[in-house]
Amino acid sequence: MDSLVNKTLKTFHVPGIALAIIKDNHIIHAKGYGVRSIRTGEPVNEHTAFAIASNSKAFTAVALGLLVDEKKLRWDTKVTDVLPEFKMYDPYVTAEFTIRDLLTHRSGLGLGAGDLMVWPDSADFTKSEIIHNLRYLKPVSSFRTKFDYDNLLYIVAGEVIARLSGMSWEEFIERRILKPLNMTHSAASLSRMADQSNVIDAHALVDGHLQVIPRQLSEATNAAGGINSSVSDMSRWLMMLLNNGKYGQHLEKQLISEHTLREIWSPQTIYHDDSPYHTHFSSYGLGFFLRDECGYFVVEHTGGLAGMVTQVTLIPELKLGIIVFTNQQSGAAFTAISNQLKDGYYGIIGKDRIQENFDQEQAWFAKGKSATDSLWKVIEHQRENTTIDLASYVGTYRDDWFGKVDITRHSQHLFFTAQRSPKLKGTLTHYKGNTFIVRWNDRSLDADAYLIFSLNKDGFASSIKMQAISPLTDFSFDFQDLNLKRINEY
Repeated sequence: MDSLVNKTLKTFHVPGIALAIIKDNHIIHAKGYGVRSIRTGEPVNEHTAFAIASNSKAFTAVALGLLVDEKKLRWDTKVTDVLPEFKMYDPYVTAEFTIRDLLTHRSGLGLGAGDLMVWPDSADFTKSEIIHNLRYLKPVSSFRTKFDYDNLLYIVAGEVIARLSGMSWEEFIERRILKPLNMTHSAASLSRMADQSNVIDAHALVDGHLQVIPRQLSEATNAAGGINSSVSDMSRWLMMLLNNGKYGQHLEKQLISEHTLREIWSPQTIYHDDSPYHTHFSSYGLGFFLRDECGYFVVEHTGGLAGMVTQVTLIPELKLGIIVFTNQQSGAAFTAISNQLKDGYYGIIGKDRIQENFDQEQAWFAKGKSATDSLWKVIEHQRENTTIDLASYVGTYRDDWFGKVDITRHSQHLFFTAQRSPKLKGTLTHYKGNTFIVRWNDRSLDADAYLIFSLNKDGFASSIKMQAISPLTDFSFDFQDLNLKRINEY
C-alpha cells in the first residue's frame, strides 16, 4: 500500500494523500502520505482534515433517514409540505416533488444547473435566494426520466432538515452523527472546526505548475459538500454503515435503522457508468452511487472541490471500506488507488491501475488542449484581419437567477464582471462574428468560456449566451444555463 500511494503521488503530481481501509470491523490501515501543503511541507497523517465535498451528500441522506425513523417525514413527503416556498420552473413538478426527488438527481434540470450561484465560492447568494431562484432554471429533460447530477437540491434537503428539526443542518449533522460516532476531527464545515492546525491546502496545476489555490468556503452549499473530516474519523462512519447502522465498541448502539439504510442503498435513478469491472447495473440511491462489480454490490461516492478530490467506497458483502482523500484535483489518482486495492479482493491480477488511469487522464488533457490550442490559432488570425466595434457590446446584462454582468471597455479591450460572483472577472478577446472568449483573471478556475452576443436591428448587443470552451471544464460552471439580457440603454 505504501508503494502504491507513493507512486500515485509522483505520477499524478499530488502533494498529499490519506488512505484508510476497513475490513471485518477493523481499521487495518490508516495513514497519511506526502504533505498537507507545498508551502509548509508539513506531513499528512490519518488525522489530517480534508474537505470531503460531495461525500457530504451521504450524510444529508442519512440525516433525513433519522427523521424518517422518527416519523417526522416520509421519503415521499412533498417538499412543499415542509418548505411552502419551494418552486420549480414547472408547476406540476413543484407539486409532485418529494424528499426522495431531492436526493436522486432526476429533477429534469441539466448537469450542475444553477451551480454558478455557489461556484466559484465568491458568489454571494444566500440559501434562501438559491431556493427561490430554482424557479428560473429551465429543465432539459422530463421529470424523473434522466440522471443529471445536481448540487442545489441537496441545499434544499438541508433546509428540510433544519425546518423539521429546529436546528441548522450543520448542528444536526454534528449532534446527531459526528458526535455519536466520536468523529472528533470532523465538522460540518471548515469554519466550524475548532482546531485547524492539521488541515490541508488545496492545490492545482496552473499553466503546468503545481500551486496552492484558495480553499472553497461556500457556506451555503454545506448540505451538498461542506463536511471536513479525516480518514480516521471517516472510518467510524464507514464501519457504522457496514454494520447496518450499528456502532459502539460492541455494536450495541443503533444510529439509523437497518430498514431505512436499506432504502438509502436502493437504486432510484439509472445512469451509465464506464466501469473497468464486470458490471450489470449502475444507479444512484439516496446520497450514494450504487452498482455491481464482479458480482459484488458496491456503494460509493466521490467529492470534488477546487484543489481537492475524495472517494469513499463500501463493499458490504466483503465488509470492506476504502477511503482515499487527496489535496489535488486529479480524480485519476484516487481511482487508481481504490481500483488497485479492489483488484486484490476481486482476485484480479496483472492490472496496473496507476498506468491505466494516467493514460486516460493524459488522453483527456490532450483533448482539452487540442480544443483550446486550435481556438487561439483562429484568434491570432482574426486579430490580423478583423476590426471590431467594441462599443456596441458595452452594457449591463441580467440573468433571472444569476443576476447582473457588466461588459465594460478600457482602451482596446472589453472586460466581463459578474456582480454577484467576483471571481468571474476577465478579459474578452474577439473570436468570430459576434462571439468572444472570456479569459478569467484567476487562472486556477480553468474555465474560459465563449460569449455569444445577439445583436438588434441597429447593430447593438441585446443578449449573451455562454458556453465552456474546454471539455475539461468542471460541470459546475454551468455557463450554458445563462440567458443574459441587456437591461440598460444602448
